[in-house]
Amino acid sequence: MGWFILRPVLDAAFYWVIFGLLLRLGETSSNYVAFILVGVFMFQLTSHAITGGATLIRSSKPMIRAFAFPRAALAASLVLRELFVAFPAMGVMFIALMAIPPHELPTASWSFFPVLLALHTAMNLGFALLFGWLGSLLPDLAQAMSFATRFLMYGSAVIFPIERFIEHPTALAIIEANPIYLVLDMYRTALIDGGAPPASQWLSLLLWTAGLLTVGFALFWRDEERYGRE
Repeated sequence: MGWFILRPVLDAAFYWVIFGLLLRLGETSSNYVAFILVGVFMFQLTSHAITGGATLIRSSKPMIRAFAFPRAALAASLVLRELFVAFPAMGVMFIALMAIPPHELPTASWSFFPVLLALHTAMNLGFALLFGWLGSLLPDLAQAMSFATRFLMYGSAVIFPIERFIEHPTALAIIEANPIYLVLDMYRTALIDGGAPPASQWLSLLLWTAGLLTVGFALFWRDEERYGRE
């Protein structure tokens, strides 16, 4: 169980050394350590939902064939399990935010965290359903997941601010519309900047969450009978 905490801590330390100290990408950030901590710890929830969703049906074949139950429960159990496992790691993240200079102390804006986490979890369920359906159609999809999650990590400002590298306004707007980038930016606004995420971001996150849940559930439920036959 300790690896669920130690792994993101080691990842965050590695990225801080490489990108913060050696490449000096955090010079424009007021607290680059906190920037990385929030990005790495919270991104892993979505990363696990996507990679776990890709193998969800294949790894659950014995249960699917033995019992009659709503197959969407598999995706829900995956997301909830990852959430519960991540709680101790989130505790370490908060302790690190407060302990490592320049010390991000609790403010009223931290009260947005549970709401953001609930929306983030619902969004992850949409990802798990969508990739669960895709994984049932493309058995080899799991082989591409490490590349996909790495691409999402670099495209979602997990370890460095993307504004330093993208000057084209259209390209920047596309990346900022990425739901993973969006939720990470809202976490950072609440936990590091001490402010409330703007209403436009809340609306975008709600629309993304509702859309992913609707599309993911519709596609996943449509092929529910097929999962047990193949």
